[in-house]
Amino acid sequence: MEIVIISGISGAGKSRVAAVMEDMDFYCVDNMPLSMMPRFAELCIATQGRYERVALATDVRALKDVNELYATFDEMREMGCKLTIIYVEAEIDTVVRRYKETRRRHPLDPTGADIEGAVKEEMAMLASLREKADEIIDTTGLTLSKLQHRLNKRFLEEKEGKSINVIVKSFGFKYGVPVEADMVFDVRFINNPFYIPELKPKTGLDAPVKDYIFGFEQSNEFLTRLCDMMDFLLPHFIEEGRRYFSICFGCTGGRHRSTAMAEAFSEYLNEQGYSVDCIHRDIEKDM
Repeated sequence: MEIVIISGISGAGKSRVAAVMEDMDFYCVDNMPLSMMPRFAELCIATQGRYERVALATDVRALKDVNELYATFDEMREMGCKLTIIYVEAEIDTVVRRYKETRRRHPLDPTGADIEGAVKEEMAMLASLREKADEIIDTTGLTLSKLQHRLNKRFLEEKEGKSINVIVKSFGFKYGVPVEADMVFDVRFINNPFYIPELKPKTGLDAPVKDYIFGFEQSNEFLTRLCDMMDFLLPHFIEEGRRYFSICFGCTGGRHRSTAMAEAFSEYLNEQGYSVDCIHRDIEKDM
């Protein structure tokens, strides 16, 4: 079982790190008290695989003895947990500015009279934890995409580096464009099998329809050019921290041309090692 402990100074961005970890399919719990961690780990282990990757964001400022912290970590390791500690920090000026912008009070400065002094005090309290951290993340000037890329690189189990799930969807324009689409391609330039009597009742999943659609040179050239474009684009989306990308193909009714093209494109992405979900939204509507 893998457990990531997310700690660090207040206002540095622990919650944002936890949110990114959640997008990476970690089960995340924010503000987990230190004393509850071993019991929580026991419960996760008892599920027998349901919670194999867990991220716990915690605040250790209430500790009277830092040895209590390390004893807790040792106890969890003895239970068989693979423990990784992420320490989140930022420059003092950045943390002070964030508190002023949000008008929140620092936990060590309840009156709001000396935010800078409180940040310095907290840094001193957590200095030993910082030394033992497996990963130190300075969020000063760190964009969300760069944070995602850094965490993906360390924690995500990538298949040949292709850590993105591509959703390929066919649809009919007369039923509306999918609102979740990142890219939409109109394949109504292909001759419509709907007007061929023996093909009309079939779908783009049937061999005769596929043969008809890809019997046209423009269909094959479109697919080739699209695959070339995605070979270029998808690695850059991964680098920017994208985990999901939706590509939609539309024809009139969503039954023949868009379905066949979505299937062919999905097969190509699968061959390239990408994780693909192919969905045909309107295939049963245009009967």
